[in-house]
Amino acid sequence: MNKVVHAALGVLAAGWWLAATSTTGAQAPNHPMHPRPGAPPAAAPTAPPPLPARANPAAATSAYANIPAKKNAAGEQFFIVASLDLQKSQLLLKYPTEVTLLVKAGPQTKFLDDAGKPMKLADLRSGDTVWVTSTGSGDNTTALNVRKGQMTVADLHRYYLDYEPIK
Repeated sequence: MNKVVHAALGVLAAGWWLAATSTTGAQAPNHPMHPRPGAPPAAAPTAPPPLPARANPAAATSAYANIPAKKNAAGEQFFIVASLDLQKSQLLLKYPTEVTLLVKAGPQTKFLDDAGKPMKLADLRSGDTVWVTSTGSGDNTTALNVRKGQMTVADLHRYYLDYEPIK
């Protein structure tokens, strides 16, 4: 199930439970729950409305396949390393928008640290921020260069926000 749909169902369930229990006051343990004196009778809780059916379930997964490329002048995109698979030489990278991208690291992939010195895939950790140039798309994306580095506030506004920095 899609993470967004799962989270939405959790929020709906929590809201339904709060609405169903909001007319009762705090009670001592092992005592039956009774409405507060003078409170109007509670309406019977209703089930949340059903979610709309999707005509094409594959459309939801393919919506992320066409993410607009937000590249800097060097052709790099900013990511947060979500996880690494050293056995398969793969990185699961996360855009600042929480959308993920699985990238393969081939023998030609160059890794650089913050100071511009060479490093290896195994030197990266989850949570590191990186600038990546890649080739291919979808399941066939291969990293060409992976450079550790931070995103500045100016970069954040330039690539992800559609308003000027607040001063």
